[in-house]
Amino acid sequence: MKRTDFPMLGYGVGLRRQHYSHVLETRPKVDWFEVISENFMVAGGRALEVLEGVRANYPIAMHGVSMSIGSTDPLNRSYLQQLSDLARRFEPAWISDHLCWTGVGGRNLHDLLPLPYTEEAIGHVVARIRNVQDELERPILIENVSSYMAFADSTMTEWEFISAIANEADCGILLDINNIFVSAFNHRFDANEYIDAVPAERVVQYHLAGHSDHGTYLLDTHDHPVRDEVWTLYERAARRFGAVSALVEWDDNIPEFAELAQTADRARAVFDTTTPKAKHDSPKRTGKPALPADYRA
Repeated sequence: MKRTDFPMLGYGVGLRRQHYSHVLETRPKVDWFEVISENFMVAGGRALEVLEGVRANYPIAMHGVSMSIGSTDPLNRSYLQQLSDLARRFEPAWISDHLCWTGVGGRNLHDLLPLPYTEEAIGHVVARIRNVQDELERPILIENVSSYMAFADSTMTEWEFISAIANEADCGILLDINNIFVSAFNHRFDANEYIDAVPAERVVQYHLAGHSDHGTYLLDTHDHPVRDEVWTLYERAARRFGAVSALVEWDDNIPEFAELAQTADRARAVFDTTTPKAKHDSPKRTGKPALPADYRA
C-alpha cells in the first residue's frame, strides 16, 4: 500500500456527542470527521442516525480503541465482524487503531498500553495486522501511542518499531504528532529524529491534540489546545511528508465547535505556509470520497 492509495481529506475534527446537533443543523465548514468506531457499533438508535446524517455531507474515517492489536489474546472475531459491517455501511476513507494492547486474558483495561520494541513483538503484531486486513479486506492505519514507561527488553527505538511493522504488514501509519511530543519529553528522545525516520509513503493521517503538563512528565489528555511546540513539530512533518490529512482530537473539556474548526483551519494554514509550493485540492463537503484501492493480501 502507498499513501496515494488513500484520498487527501483535508483538515477535520473528531465527531463528539456535544456537537451532534450543531453539525447536523449547520453543516459547519470543516473538510471531514473522524468517528470513534466503537460508538457506532450498535444495532440502531440515535448514534447511527447521526452518523447517517454526517456521512451524507462529509467524508469520514473510522478510528478504533479496542482492536488490541498487540495483545496475546486471540483476535476478537465478533468485534472485527461488527467493524467490517460498519465500514460497509458508511464507507469510511480508512480504518485506524492504535499500536498497543488494551487487555489480556479476556480483560479489557481500557487503556492504550505500550509494547516492547523487539523483533519478536514485530513478528507478532505484523501477523495480526495482516489477519485483520484480510478480515476487513482493506489496509488499516496504526497509530503511535503516548507512553509513560519503557521496557528493559526493547532493542530499538519506537520509530524503528512502528516503521518496521508498517513496512512488513503493508499497512499505513496514523502519525499522532502530540503523542510523539509527549513520549519524547517523557523518555528524553529527540522528537525531530522520530519525524525524520518514519517512512513517508506510509503516513496517511495526522492527529493534533493537547496534553497536560505535570512538570516532570506530560500526560496525553486531549483536553487542552494544541501547544506551540506540537505545532512546530507538525510544521516539520508537513515539510517532510507533504499533503497529509490532519485531524484535531479533543476529548475532555470540549469547547464550542468553532474552536475545533479554528484549530483545523490553523493546521491548513500551517501546511500552506510551510509548503507554499505543495499542491492539494480541498475536498468538497458533500458526497462520498473515493475509497482506498481494493486491498488484497
